[in-house]
Amino acid sequence: MPEVLFPLDSSKPFTDQEKIGHNRWHPDIPPVATIKPGTTFRADCREWFDGAINNDDSADDIRDAPLNKVHALAGPFAVEGAEPGDLLIVDIVDLGPIPQEEGSLAGQGWGYTGIFAQNNGGGFLTEQFPDAYKAVWDFQGSECTSRHIPHVKFTGIHHPGLMGTAPSAELLKKWNKREGDLIATDPHRVPALALPPEPDGAILGSLSGAEFDRVASEAARTAPPRENGGNQDIKNLTKGSRVFYPVFVPGGHLSVGDLHFSQGDGEITFCGAIEMGGYIDLHVDIIKGGMEKYGVSENAIFMPGRGGPVYSEWLAFSGTSVTLEGEQRYLDSQLAYQRAILHAIDYLTKFGYTPEQAYLLLGAAPIEGRFSGVVDIPNSCATVYLPTEIFDFDIRPGADGPTQIDPGMGAPRSANPNL
Repeated sequence: MPEVLFPLDSSKPFTDQEKIGHNRWHPDIPPVATIKPGTTFRADCREWFDGAINNDDSADDIRDAPLNKVHALAGPFAVEGAEPGDLLIVDIVDLGPIPQEEGSLAGQGWGYTGIFAQNNGGGFLTEQFPDAYKAVWDFQGSECTSRHIPHVKFTGIHHPGLMGTAPSAELLKKWNKREGDLIATDPHRVPALALPPEPDGAILGSLSGAEFDRVASEAARTAPPRENGGNQDIKNLTKGSRVFYPVFVPGGHLSVGDLHFSQGDGEITFCGAIEMGGYIDLHVDIIKGGMEKYGVSENAIFMPGRGGPVYSEWLAFSGTSVTLEGEQRYLDSQLAYQRAILHAIDYLTKFGYTPEQAYLLLGAAPIEGRFSGVVDIPNSCATVYLPTEIFDFDIRPGADGPTQIDPGMGAPRSANPNL
């Protein structure tokens, strides 16, 4: 096993560990370790809410989830010799749930998917699903099932939802300026258009005192993907993947977290993956001057791994860029994907699932989302591919009509959705 450079004790909160990680982006957060190029190491990763979500049949914890505390990240890790302008090569050697542990932390044999309340995060379909719901998933090796969404079993595509390098001071200022300008266009929108720096709940490694206060007031939230990679939520960053990250500060300052047992393309419920804590083994190296050599100046590129489930039979749903009210939008691929997802949800309800069960399933299962037509004005076309093999009944259309299944207890809804 590689050396564990960021260990976590499951009995302690994230801020009481031997080494303290972080939940904001800033160039002045000190590294927890320095690694030589060519090194393979292990980092333990806490589930993104640090244990705030429970294995139970209530969604109140999703409704009340402390968004100012995410994401709980392992790192930063400095790579010896890395300088601005280089590319950091990061190989995902292995990852999985917390090894050989059962307990109350996500990753100890279970994980969860949540539909977030509109006034606390929202989601891809927040107007249609404004309240908080939750599904808990039990792990059996690489497969998972849920008491909240019965008749489904699938193999997870384990991956980190978030991995990236630290921004330079200049890049950080650019982020805060452009996101602040966006917020100013509609400052009272719910959910918000973006998340500005928030000192409350900030975790900044070993910083303290006045330096902590300064960095906390400037540091960027980890919610969106940006030029440094970050919270990209790419389900194909699996074991065997190689990622090339731009380096903006000396040492690169690589961080990782937000591990997922499985996810569909888009992580459509906001907490659409099956969230878990666990471990990840990474190998790092450097391409000197790689940003200019390859034109990778403001984005990460990657080579996906060859692992994960192989499904051969799919049922695909399409959508176009027309709103539910019948308003035509010009080549709006985001809207087209929303409509494709809504069509898939409507279809699954014909078999007995509730809309919320179907929505949660499409967030967690390894669906394939595709922009299928983006040139034929005025309608773009998006499609979502649902693997039929994950169901224990036939979901294909047939002359006898949809099989009626027992939806079980259903997905828990927050008892007080409007709080």
